[in-house]
Amino acid sequence: MYLLLPLGFLWGVGSSAYQTEGAWDKDGKGPSIWDAFTHKKGKVFMNETADSSCEGYYKVKDDIQLLKELKVNHYLLSISWPRIMPTGIKKEQVNEKGIKFYNDTINSLLENKIIPIVTLYHWDLPQVLQEKYGGWQNISMISYFNDYANLCFEKFGDRVKYWITFNNPWVKGYETGEHAPGLKLSGIGAYKAAHHIIKTHAKVWHSYNKTWRSKQQGMVGISLTSAWGEPVDLTSQKDIEAAERYVQFYLGWFANPIYSGDYPEVMKNYVGRKSAQQGLGMSRLPTFSVQEKSYIKGTSDFLGLSHFTTRYIIQKNYSALKGPSYHTDRDLVELVDPKWPDPGSKWLYSVPWGFRRLLNFIKTQYGNPLIYVTENGVSEKLQCIQLCDEWRIEYLKGYINELLKAINDGVNVKGYTVWSLLDKFEWNKGYSERFGLYHVDFKKGNKPRYPKASVHYYKMIISANGFPNPREVNPLTTHMEMVTEIVVPTVFTLCILISAILLMFLLRKHN
Repeated sequence: MYLLLPLGFLWGVGSSAYQTEGAWDKDGKGPSIWDAFTHKKGKVFMNETADSSCEGYYKVKDDIQLLKELKVNHYLLSISWPRIMPTGIKKEQVNEKGIKFYNDTINSLLENKIIPIVTLYHWDLPQVLQEKYGGWQNISMISYFNDYANLCFEKFGDRVKYWITFNNPWVKGYETGEHAPGLKLSGIGAYKAAHHIIKTHAKVWHSYNKTWRSKQQGMVGISLTSAWGEPVDLTSQKDIEAAERYVQFYLGWFANPIYSGDYPEVMKNYVGRKSAQQGLGMSRLPTFSVQEKSYIKGTSDFLGLSHFTTRYIIQKNYSALKGPSYHTDRDLVELVDPKWPDPGSKWLYSVPWGFRRLLNFIKTQYGNPLIYVTENGVSEKLQCIQLCDEWRIEYLKGYINELLKAINDGVNVKGYTVWSLLDKFEWNKGYSERFGLYHVDFKKGNKPRYPKASVHYYKMIISANGFPNPREVNPLTTHMEMVTEIVVPTVFTLCILISAILLMFLLRKHN
């Protein structure tokens, strides 16, 4: 029996504006916090930037051809806020060339029968808002982002029916400083930024609901990233609690307010207790008012889920005296199994079974919401061209298989997106990590794209809507089976016949 997904299931690939578009200062685009961050030495591997990246701004038609080749149902893309509002403030300037670029992109996708799923924010905050107001540390971002979102609904919402407000809003740039804007506000900055982002998401959802939904008939969700946490010792209550705490601090931090109205209790307890031990009069984790809880709860028509890997978790108590930190607030340690496949990126191990467990956790925890998997994929860390990416094929096979099992468990997943279409700029890792189904030669000016073996594999999964007969999935396997099942027996039979004829000939000669 070969397993297929329900009819109407959406298969796609994704990318983001900053990582692929390039043209960082062309046609009226303003600088983003990532432009400013990467232009400082020592912030990114090899001091690489996304100034030109994949030249996606100039190669929309070429990339849509790749999407057509893959036969995807949807394409997940993001809009660059500073490309359509150079300063991030609507009343100061709207860039018509930027709006035309996204209009043309959306129209081209639809002409080719590809559904656009559009993310409003994939980390490229306008630099002016960071400089003037401190970015997501400032509550004024709520109204600026709402103006931007409403402009997007106005300009593109007649054709875009799936909107994602924020992709992976876990803002390392305000905690560890390893991402833009590069601020080290450990144990305070990320909580504050997240608080404002959650309130901004709710504001945008209500704006769409009130002004646009009846006309445009679309949906608004958020995309959250989470690994799965598995207890090291399943007989240890402390490890079991630590593993759940890991997921609550990761996914629940954002999902719980949206689905239940407030931060997870365990998060409030742990951050509150550590804050008290550090002599603070109040918790470093901000609080929502009663009105805010009610306003935020229920503000997602679907949950976008980005998932890549799993960790084993054990309990460990960290002294609060070492100072505030998101990582030590959790009182746990993350471990990996050395047997897990590791294609080269230190953080990304292939652990397919964790995917099904995370999906079932979401089903149980948040009332089985509608889910679209918005990112799932694996990188390689190889400097030479690797078009035969068999590890990516194995990764996709394992994770899609677990997705299918989760759907059979009753989890309400309606779409799956491979991350990503192209090799691209990977934030502070530069171009050293490659997630693409298509290899990009960044050394050549026109940034040519070359299909990896995983393109053919994913294309067959899409065409079959799941796992068909294995012979239909892997042409190499089919070829080898043909050799084994037809050619080998034929050659063997011929050898026996030739031997028999030679033997008869020798016997006659002897007689």
